Amino acid sequence: GEAQRVKLSLELSKRSTGRTIYILDEPTTGLHFADVIKLVEVLEALVEMGNTVILIEHNLDVILQADYVVDLGPEGGDAGGEVVAVGTPEEIMKCSASFTGEYIARALANRR
Repeated sequence: GEAQRVKLSLELSKRSTGRTIYILDEPTTGLHFADVIKLVEVLEALVEMGNTVILIEHNLDVILQADYVVDLGPEGGDAGGEVVAVGTPEEIMKCSASFTGEYIARALANRR
C-alpha cells in the first residue's frame, strides 16, 4: 500500500501523456476514510486525463466508484480465481453468484 502510494505520487509529479496504465494492488490499505476519498479523487483525475487505472481492491466504497468491475471468486485462495461477474457495480449487483454483488446491493440500499 504505502510503497505504491509513494510511486503514484512520484508518477503524478510527471507530465501526463494520457496514455499510461496504472495498476494498483489494494491502494486503500491502511488509509483513513478521508484519505481514501482523496485517493479516489486522484485516480478519477488520472482517468479524466485519458489514462487507465486498474485496481485490485476490496474497499466497497472504492468498488462503487468503478466504471467497470471484474469480480473474481467465488471464494478466496484455492476456492477462487474464477470470473464470477463483469460490468458496472450495478450490473455486478444483479449477479446472484457474486458475493461482491450482494455487498453492493446492501450498500446501495443503505444509501437510499
